[in-house]
Amino acid sequence: MKDFCVIGSGISGSTIANLLNKKYSVDVFDKARGPGGRSSFKRLKDKIGFDHGTQYISPKSINFKKFTNQLIKERVLKKWGGKHLFLNTQKKEDKKHVKIIGVKGNNDISKYLLKNISCNFQKELKKIERKDKKWVLSFSDGDKKRYSNLILTCPFPQLKKLTKKIIKHSFLDQKIRMDANITVMISINKKISTESSYFFDDPILGWAANENTKKRFKSNKNLWTLQSTYKWANKQIYNNKINKIKNSQILIKKFFDLLKIKSIKPQDIINHGWKYSSNSKPPKINSYWNSSLKIGACGDWFVGPRLESGWISAMDLYKKIK
Repeated sequence: MKDFCVIGSGISGSTIANLLNKKYSVDVFDKARGPGGRSSFKRLKDKIGFDHGTQYISPKSINFKKFTNQLIKERVLKKWGGKHLFLNTQKKEDKKHVKIIGVKGNNDISKYLLKNISCNFQKELKKIERKDKKWVLSFSDGDKKRYSNLILTCPFPQLKKLTKKIIKHSFLDQKIRMDANITVMISINKKISTESSYFFDDPILGWAANENTKKRFKSNKNLWTLQSTYKWANKQIYNNKINKIKNSQILIKKFFDLLKIKSIKPQDIINHGWKYSSNSKPPKINSYWNSSLKIGACGDWFVGPRLESGWISAMDLYKKIK
């Protein structure tokens, strides 16, 4: 039996697992097909694909800047060049806004941090129990595992559901609402723009990224990632599975309308709904650790909506465990 079990392979899960693995034995479990969490990379073919979650990293804190700079030196990350059009009049543009992406995909950070750790994918955690001072984990495939320590990096609603009879802390009583996002990935046979990205001033379509400008692959197709606004997705997300075609068409039409070009029928259309995308109103703690029960939790929603927030939360949890 290993010392720690970490649920989730996003930035928080991979960071805390990497830190703990220096001293303890660690297993990681994730319900997805691969690592990355909200930084997942959706492949269309071979190396060709889309960053369908987190679009880029823009480090703010000194320590996270050091971390990302080191990964740039190791060629895990790189800067995303080109022209980025900031069209949203509701928000102030940061002229020093550096955009950093993974060399192969934005899940490269998680892959790098987890390269020496045992990872188990397509394993969805359904139930946790405390028996004989150990954590018994039940997965959707019927499998059961036992661990001395448990770290959860899932979104707030899932954490609350799993631990409502276990964790007694005021942060679980807070009304934390996580915003949704609907992402549509399209491939077009015609090059429609040389811009790297657009940040729109629109109530439905918030962002569009030209995947070809990230210079990870060569393709005859023009690949675009379209992401909705939180406000629109919050209303549509619960019916997105049955309305995938309709919602995709709405975002695609918006995209062509905003670019003021004639609509082109995409060759490929992929729709992905993020039910718990981010949280803009975090609780007053950066992470949670109970040394008696040996259970902890971290995640970007503890700190804020940025990917960096998940890294900060994991670093904070590791200090508490130490």
